[in-house]
Amino acid sequence: MKTIVGMSTFFLIVSVIVGEAAEVTPDAINSASLSTITAGPASKSIADPDPAIVRLQVLLDRAGVSPGVIDGLDGTNVTKAVISFENMMGIPPDGAIDPDVVSRLETGGPIISTYTVTDDDLKGLVDHIPVDYGEKAKMPSLGYTSVAEKLAERFHMHIDLLTTLNPGSDFASGDTVQVAMPGPPRHGKVVRIEADKTAGQVTAYDRRDVILAAYPATVGSEDNPSPKGTHKVKGVARMPVFRYNPKVNFKQGKNTIPKGPNGPVGTIWIDLTEPTYGIHGTPDPELIDKVGSHGCIRLTNWDAEELAGMVKPGVVVRFVN
Repeated sequence: MKTIVGMSTFFLIVSVIVGEAAEVTPDAINSASLSTITAGPASKSIADPDPAIVRLQVLLDRAGVSPGVIDGLDGTNVTKAVISFENMMGIPPDGAIDPDVVSRLETGGPIISTYTVTDDDLKGLVDHIPVDYGEKAKMPSLGYTSVAEKLAERFHMHIDLLTTLNPGSDFASGDTVQVAMPGPPRHGKVVRIEADKTAGQVTAYDRRDVILAAYPATVGSEDNPSPKGTHKVKGVARMPVFRYNPKVNFKQGKNTIPKGPNGPVGTIWIDLTEPTYGIHGTPDPELIDKVGSHGCIRLTNWDAEELAGMVKPGVVVRFVN
């Protein structure tokens, strides 16, 4: 998860441009009302961070319909999550944040709370992640590059939102920091997965054909389309290494890329019966459903980990449009 511009600076720029951007603070998020969100899909500017959207994203994540990275920005991943929540609850799926949706999402508990950085959080970090795959192969691991990046991923946040909520923090051991509280991973037994390329979403169903969870996803690309039809889960690999054929991919040496959350397939590989294809994590969760994959199904690391905990070999995976 790479920082391109400091979010504090970004919020200031937005405030100057639109003249009404709300300050994003822990208190503002915890006291925000979902009723302030304009009804309808993708109704707000994607460049307008909002405490109420942070609140909505955390509540959707808790409900099992992932909005992807929690960043306070409205957009298609948020709308897809709202529609999936409505489908899960048996509500007409229009994507609107109406009183019925709000009453079912608001289940209590703070949205932003405190966390104390530990010595363990400082372990396993690396100085940088090379761009070249040949250079990646020389690394002992592809770990997080900072404590902030590690905590942002643990709490499903964009690193810029994390640093905005903790101005001046060095994220040193013993520091108390403000983080999102998305809730524990979902539990259940998935029997069927649908990967919808057009919608950019993965939906997991139980034996009653009820939605257990839904995730924003990158499903293939124009140059590397995903497979068609129905396949099955073969198994799950946690913290996988990544092997590729340089004659086919990347053209950067014949190498095995070491494991780590910043590896090409992140922290999880759910192997499919279609050779070379799988459902996996990513080092760039903010790009989910924004940049194409090499034919596989790409989720955030935390969503891939949650899904991996609910599948077994034989689970059906159907590619749909």
